Amino acid sequence: METTSRTAAQSTVGDSPAAGPQRTQPGRPSAHRTVDAYTRASFPWYGLDGAFTGPRWLMRVSSAADGVVQHGSMGHGHEPSIRSEAGALEKERFAVVITVAAVPVRRSGDGTGVLDATTVSSAAWLAGSGLLGHTWPAQLDHSLRDDWLEQQTETAFELADDLDGELWSTLSLPVDGEATVFHYRESEFGWVLAGSPGGGVHIGAYGRGMSAYGLGFSAVEDLSQYL
Repeated sequence: METTSRTAAQSTVGDSPAAGPQRTQPGRPSAHRTVDAYTRASFPWYGLDGAFTGPRWLMRVSSAADGVVQHGSMGHGHEPSIRSEAGALEKERFAVVITVAAVPVRRSGDGTGVLDATTVSSAAWLAGSGLLGHTWPAQLDHSLRDDWLEQQTETAFELADDLDGELWSTLSLPVDGEATVFHYRESEFGWVLAGSPGGGVHIGAYGRGMSAYGLGFSAVEDLSQYL
């Protein structure tokens, strides 16, 4: 299995999917800027399919130094928040879908180095770190969260590099109606999955309060449903 690097999974510039949701409304400049970022992508975006009838919202797009879009996220359900009070996390029901461009080994945007190929492990790490970005254990002191987050993110990176390990299972979910195998794991904070359906993308997802077993994914034909 190819090694996933943080360079491959993260963007050189832009926001990571661990950042909070960016809620937009049609007609506002922020909405236009957000949609424009999605429309610049050379690959299709994926979200939950039509079986999901709840709220949808745009999150973040990450681009390389040369402006090429690398990955981005779309939210479904409740907008997740970082809350530490006991029982708060259990009340949230959301699923975030991350689309990652499938690209080979390539030169960095500034031409000074080489970036690793993106793989399904890239999607798994982005999903794992994204879930952690919306997690704050109730027993954790505010001053210790940064240390906890750094430690847990390192663990998520290591897990993403071992998708065949015992901490992962597999499940088959539909992508554009075709059964696709995903790597899947659960934790006390939620679930994470990642797969490669083809079509030039890898798909990662994370969520809480919604069962991953009943999900389906499809290419987003109309971004307006996320505004």
